[in-house]
Amino acid sequence: MALTEPQKRHLRKLAHALKPVIIVGGGGVTAGLLQELDSTLEHHELLKVRVNAIDRDARRALIEQLCSASRSEAVQLIGHIAVLYRRADKPRLQLA
Repeated sequence: MALTEPQKRHLRKLAHALKPVIIVGGGGVTAGLLQELDSTLEHHELLKVRVNAIDRDARRALIEQLCSASRSEAVQLIGHIAVLYRRADKPRLQLA
């Protein structure tokens, strides 16, 4: 599911006040983290993830791995914080 720019802008506005719910630490992406990410996305649809990797390329790789494993889309990447979105079976958010 590809989001349009107006949809991404709308989701960025909604995500502005959110705090990171998932934190990817030194252990990287584990099965437990993916399971938690999946259930959190199903409940919230939109969330912030903090990736504690020093290298910018490593952060991007981890975020791409999270997105592909959870079937979500990265809405925004700023520093160590990524905003992910996946439409739930019973959507709570209205896209513009």
